[in-house]
Amino acid sequence: MYKTLSPGAIGIRGLGLSESLKLARETGFAGLDFSIQEAAALGAAGAQALFADAGIKYGAWGLPVRWLSDEWRDDLAELPRYAEVGAEMGALRVATWCPPSSAEREYADNFAWHLERFGAIAEALNEHGIRFGIEFIGPQSLRPPDKHAFIYTMEGMLEMAAAIGTGNVGLLLDAWHLYTSGGSLDDLDKISNADIVNVHVNDAPEGLTMAQYNDHDRRLPCETGVIDLAGFMGKLSALGYDGPVTPEPFSARINAIDDPLEAAAETAKSMNDLWVAASLA
Repeated sequence: MYKTLSPGAIGIRGLGLSESLKLARETGFAGLDFSIQEAAALGAAGAQALFADAGIKYGAWGLPVRWLSDEWRDDLAELPRYAEVGAEMGALRVATWCPPSSAEREYADNFAWHLERFGAIAEALNEHGIRFGIEFIGPQSLRPPDKHAFIYTMEGMLEMAAAIGTGNVGLLLDAWHLYTSGGSLDDLDKISNADIVNVHVNDAPEGLTMAQYNDHDRRLPCETGVIDLAGFMGKLSALGYDGPVTPEPFSARINAIDDPLEAAAETAKSMNDLWVAASLA
């Protein structure tokens, strides 16, 4: 496992790949989540050289398909080109998320709708040896009574991965979503390293019920201790997980920090604290 920076997850906007790599290096992150579109614009060799020169590993790249849109097939047609860039670089992890409810479709219809789109995406990625992680979204507040509930648990997302059947689909496993979905650390005993594409870590605000959690109001790892992140990381270590671990706090306090170096450094400290707490340092 290695600590990975996603600048956007801590409110940092407008940095190019070179600047983001410099920021990751200066603040002690070992990896960087990045835009495959930007890498493609530089060319696989050029992007690969930037990572190598910075001494930074690849995190995950965001899926460049607006699969929730009616124009998703236009993006799908471009996906093989981006997947080829990722494969040439050796950046073999891509991820997206899945809404936990729908205003229009009941569960069975929604499953089929997602299966068609995720399946086509997975097939295009699989042609280039790219693994596809899908994040289940846990908070109850995103499953209101006036909508049809959809996948919001680890087990549900693994069912989707199995139904896709391409062999390259797994979890974007987020400690926040495992916790807010009502899952437990024992759930991680049911999976293997092969089921996990990438990982996000966050803590939760204190003093809230499960129904009160807001998906866009989280905390830095180890900031409150509400989520047992040391136990979470211990389970991942026991599984032999070998991929990126990215903090995604969606913290108003961190987002308000104007200096990218300060924001990244404080986030890096929280990750260092997590590594110590989990006896990984």
